[in-house]
Amino acid sequence: MAYTLSVKKLVPFLFILFTVFACKKESFTTSSNARLTTNVDTLHFDTVFTSLGSTSRLLKVINDNDKGIHVSSVRLAGGAASPFRINVDGVTGPLVNNIDIGANDSAYVFVTVTINPNAANLAFVVRDSIEINYNGNTKWVQLDAYGQNAHFFRNRMIRANETWIADKPYVILGGLVVDTNATLNVAQSCRIYTHADAAIIVNGSLQVQGDKYDSTRVIFTGDRLDDPYRNYPANWPGIVFTAISKNNSFQYAIIKNAYQALVVNEPASSGAKLTLNESVVDNAYDVGILAINSSINARNVLVSNCGKNVVLAKGGTYNFTHCTVAAFSNSYIQHKDPVLLATNYSVQGGSIFTGNLNASFTNCIFWGDAGFVNDEVATSKQGSGTFNLAFNNVLWRVQTTPANVTTSGNVITNQNPSFDSISVADKFYNFRLKDDSPAINKGSNAGVIIDLDGKPRPFGTLPDLGAYQKR
Repeated sequence: MAYTLSVKKLVPFLFILFTVFACKKESFTTSSNARLTTNVDTLHFDTVFTSLGSTSRLLKVINDNDKGIHVSSVRLAGGAASPFRINVDGVTGPLVNNIDIGANDSAYVFVTVTINPNAANLAFVVRDSIEINYNGNTKWVQLDAYGQNAHFFRNRMIRANETWIADKPYVILGGLVVDTNATLNVAQSCRIYTHADAAIIVNGSLQVQGDKYDSTRVIFTGDRLDDPYRNYPANWPGIVFTAISKNNSFQYAIIKNAYQALVVNEPASSGAKLTLNESVVDNAYDVGILAINSSINARNVLVSNCGKNVVLAKGGTYNFTHCTVAAFSNSYIQHKDPVLLATNYSVQGGSIFTGNLNASFTNCIFWGDAGFVNDEVATSKQGSGTFNLAFNNVLWRVQTTPANVTTSGNVITNQNPSFDSISVADKFYNFRLKDDSPAINKGSNAGVIIDLDGKPRPFGTLPDLGAYQKR
């Protein structure tokens, strides 16, 4: 009798206990303050494909709350057209609805990407994203995978001498650093594509050796090659030569679409810290060449359509010969600053620091479209230190000759250089000279025997001003 009574009492107790735990397990929160996390913000697929192939990664969606969360949808943003595929707890995407994640539990999203690296229209880095919707919140996880076959470097440090050849393009993700005692040699025809987060920092030396043909020049640009992004300025940070860097040179190179294309930091030395020959710096959002108390030798260089084309600050030693520095407002960058600014000081923390400035500009053109800027060459001096700024045979747009400079030879003021073709609407700029250009035969013999195209400059007659020789 006692045994039977105990069973009768136990059964209701077990039922109540089961009901309590079942209710607790099925308790969900609809609060928008509840948060889901993921084990990563970006899922990288670092496999380099040399032929058609696929690889997969796991994404965890984590519920750290003490109640369950009802996820209304997990969606692959690129849909069925994406090279990525998702599977959420056994259910295949690209859209999976109504996923319940219990308290202190996780959902598992398996992500697969299939790549054909020989597809001509494929980006070097293929991207998509996963959208997670719950309780009125949206969370995104980015996806990226290597696309076209290339050399891919993520957060790369070059510690010993290294040479890049043009067997495949180079794609830089996260950044590239050339260490103090290392030299990176870049051979002709190399193409370097750099991601938005990837500055190139040179503590050692960078030697770039292209050739005069379009196919053999070395190109540094952003890794977004799809329209309209391929022509955007600030696609990538740029190249920075630190204070300990030395012996850097570029020949037949193109550096374009950066935020700050070339930044050359002090100190100024007896030899040039950076030599630029037959090179182009184009479409940098902030500045094309920024030199801070440093040293540059530039020959046959075009600096075009940058926010600020050339800035020389806090002094230094510079020689620019047969260079064209020009800017025209366009839909990306308004031409609001002089194409050349030279100072012997910088301001840091409210204090002024000065350095000696010695700079010469021979057979150069400084020009910009009319509107915002009256004086395309501007100078500013502080203190009593050395300030030698010499212009020998130049064509420039200025209302008055800049202060603290000397001029000699042919100085052509406010005469349109008559560039070959400038079409802002078509985003087409050809800074070669027309037959009627006032810059023709107005230079002096500076010992420069070729131009930016690699064409010979004349011996018998005077050369043209600027980076390009007309005849």
